[in-house]
Amino acid sequence: MFTLEERTLLLAHARSSVRTTVLKTGDRMPPHPGHPALETPAGAFTTLHDAGGRLRGCIGFVEARFRVWETVWRTAAEAALEDPRFDPVAPPELAGLSYEISILSALRRAAANEVRAGLHGVLLSRGGRRGLLLPQVATEHGWDTETFLDACCEKAGLARGSWRAEAKIEVFTAEVISE
Repeated sequence: MFTLEERTLLLAHARSSVRTTVLKTGDRMPPHPGHPALETPAGAFTTLHDAGGRLRGCIGFVEARFRVWETVWRTAAEAALEDPRFDPVAPPELAGLSYEISILSALRRAAANEVRAGLHGVLLSRGGRRGLLLPQVATEHGWDTETFLDACCEKAGLARGSWRAEAKIEVFTAEVISE
């Protein structure tokens, strides 16, 4: 668990990343923000919402490839410019954006009956297809576990119910940091 100060720093870091990336100013990756807890490698997703509260971008790394502060910097920039579902964030939008950061636990293999909607995020894969949903998605939509797993299938481009046969299910938890 991150302290309030560390959580505040990560949100400011994400905001700075998006501003720097969208406006094309400053260093691509600033120096470390100065807290040892932020040195730990972690997977993370950064989610952007527009002034109306609608999803504006969400990108992340499941694996712990970088230190958490680097992961947040990279995912925030990519959420602003690289989410294929949306046009890149434009400078006039910056003031209206809100930020949510999900710091992920390690993945672990799970059976479908072990998945708890709202507690677990899921990475579902079958063949060459993969779908991932963060834990808070189930809560936001009021989904039960079966509906959540069906939504993971759809995100992977698979038929609903594909999780019942031959799908690999991996779960994780997330510490969610939001404004």
